[in-house]
Amino acid sequence: MKIAIINGPNLNLLGKRETGIYGEIAFETYLAELRRKYPQVNFHYYQSNIEGELVNELQRVGYDYDGIILNPAAYTHTSVAIGDAIAAITTPVVEVHISNVHAREDFRKLSHVSGKSTGSIIGLGLKGYELALQYLTAREK
Repeated sequence: MKIAIINGPNLNLLGKRETGIYGEIAFETYLAELRRKYPQVNFHYYQSNIEGELVNELQRVGYDYDGIILNPAAYTHTSVAIGDAIAAITTPVVEVHISNVHAREDFRKLSHVSGKSTGSIIGLGLKGYELALQYLTAREK
């Protein structure tokens, strides 16, 4: 099974930035745990701070993978292009947010991604990625 994890802007700073919101674990450390815990999954990881690169990556993996776990970060609230890319591909996308975006600033309550995704997991910390993975691996094709 092939699962892509795609992270958006500033998520390369996990473990360093706003640890009270995002925690103290670097994503690469967490990903290594997922790889150990789910050896049957072929993980592909991609992170970019650039909107167009995220769109390109969604299009690249969006027809050949079994699932995509996407944390578009701040682009959730601003990127029609990322929402359109999700709508254009056939691979199911589960949106994940580490923090509870609905408990934060008002502008974070708008999502161009949620309505195009298979589902959303919000506010459960890094555990949200594993929950998305569990859904995607158990899903009937």
